[in-house]
Amino acid sequence: MELNLPAGLDAFLATAGWEDAAVEPLAGDASFRRYFRLRRDSGKTAMLMDAPPPEEDPLPFLRAAKWLDANGMRAPRVLAEDAQRGLVLLEDFGESRMREYVDAWPGDEREIYTAAIDALIDLHRLPPGPFVDYGMQEYQREAKLFVDWYCPAKNLYIDGPGYAAAWEQVLAPMLPRQRPGVTVLRDYHAENIMLLGSLREQGLLDFQDALIGHPAYDLVSLLQDARRDVTPQLEAEMFDYYVSKVGAGEDFLADYARLGAQRNAKIIGIFVRLWKRDGKPKYLSYIPRVWEAMERDLTHPALEPVARWFDANIPAELRAAQGGMLGE
Repeated sequence: MELNLPAGLDAFLATAGWEDAAVEPLAGDASFRRYFRLRRDSGKTAMLMDAPPPEEDPLPFLRAAKWLDANGMRAPRVLAEDAQRGLVLLEDFGESRMREYVDAWPGDEREIYTAAIDALIDLHRLPPGPFVDYGMQEYQREAKLFVDWYCPAKNLYIDGPGYAAAWEQVLAPMLPRQRPGVTVLRDYHAENIMLLGSLREQGLLDFQDALIGHPAYDLVSLLQDARRDVTPQLEAEMFDYYVSKVGAGEDFLADYARLGAQRNAKIIGIFVRLWKRDGKPKYLSYIPRVWEAMERDLTHPALEPVARWFDANIPAELRAAQGGMLGE
């Protein structure tokens, strides 16, 4: 099998003391990053991340990983790095991922999700990390992915300025409540959480896009998972558990719905972009799940301007047909 190993890997591994390791490729995902598992004859393993410039930049990942590790959160420890080449050697969290484990052992689902919520609570009790603010400009840029990619794919002629205005109206009341803010990992879900020897010990992955924002964001990322069904009952139970532990205010549910709708609109746009631009159609199968969650969010009164835009611009029959499913 052709590994297509990164340029300069031999020298990097020699400097890191891993020159004798076997290199095994791992399945990729939605970015240009690649991962390899290194194995020594002794049985010791490590993970190699290849984040090649200019498509990727490992510095945000390194900054976030080191901050999380320094603050008691279980990010993989950095063993060696060459940011110029995009090479990072990391602690290996193994192969027990939350997604596959819960699917295989559904009786443990509640305990595992409770532990994932507890990790968020620990993160939110920390002072904000060294990241930039999650402001209106970024929220709007993300939400716009829906009209930039989904709507053209469905040949829809929509009111673009009205879309941005609706989101401005919906999100503006929330922004004061996300100050001073918490560290938002932005992709906190069952495929980015590893089980490290027990159901309660969980490791974090894919946090290089961390920002400072609202505590409801990662909560909705976990409980309205784009890639795994989370029942409305479990979502409500875990939401209530989080609120009971942190004492969230009366506006928290409205902000959760705001961020759920914003995130889900963004994800639909990203999944269509992965199909149209990057030739990765497998993500289209996730759209009905994401759309269903977004429809639930849009029923909250705080989303009324955005819900009104959807009613006027996205045909009802399209919304009813498997969440506006796209064919390959």
